[in-house]
Amino acid sequence: MPKRGKRYQEAAKTIDRTQDYSLDEAVTLAKDNAKAKFDETIEMHFRLGIDPRQADQQIRTTVMLPHGLGKSVRVLVFAEGEDAKAAEEAGADIIADNEIIAKIQNEGWTDFDMAIAVPSMMPKVGRLGRILGPRNLMPSPKSGTVVQSDDLPRAIEELKAGRIEIRNDRTGNLHFPVGKASFELQALIENAQTALDVVYGQKPGSMKGIYIRRAVVCSTMGPSIHLATN
Repeated sequence: MPKRGKRYQEAAKTIDRTQDYSLDEAVTLAKDNAKAKFDETIEMHFRLGIDPRQADQQIRTTVMLPHGLGKSVRVLVFAEGEDAKAAEEAGADIIADNEIIAKIQNEGWTDFDMAIAVPSMMPKVGRLGRILGPRNLMPSPKSGTVVQSDDLPRAIEELKAGRIEIRNDRTGNLHFPVGKASFELQALIENAQTALDVVYGQKPGSMKGIYIRRAVVCSTMGPSIHLATN
């Protein structure tokens, strides 16, 4: 087991590891214990009872956090012609033309946070799957990042405002941010509650047993706080 720093050990003393806290209590503790020299992210992590090998038990959706993420999001858009012009006017940071696509494919360049594509560009984007996929940057209809031309401005605006993707990993777990420690407490609680409601609403109809086996809230450098999920 790695040795924990003094700051972590002091924070851990404020948490009862045998207790499941309410959402308000867990977020409050996570914020209070975020004492690093940078603005820590407040995160939520879930261990689910789904079988990630089953296609009908995959969790993948998006949620608009009411108070955003508190960071600047660099949005890349795969588009050409009028779509590229519309994306630029809507605030896209990077328009992925053939040169950018070649840079991603040949150099593994991924200096952006989110990617959107219009359907006509997907044949070109598909070749980038081995690079973008592992980094969760591959546009997909399920994540709302493959959009029709008319929806481009809205999609760009939402990503910049704090829309996040909630998607299980290979072991059936979820991990996502809900804001920064510098946020007002009530804003963090509302962000976390919004995300939690979405997670509950995604329970697959085909699964048996307990859906959420464990949920925790923590800051980037802080200890985890067990969340009551009943």
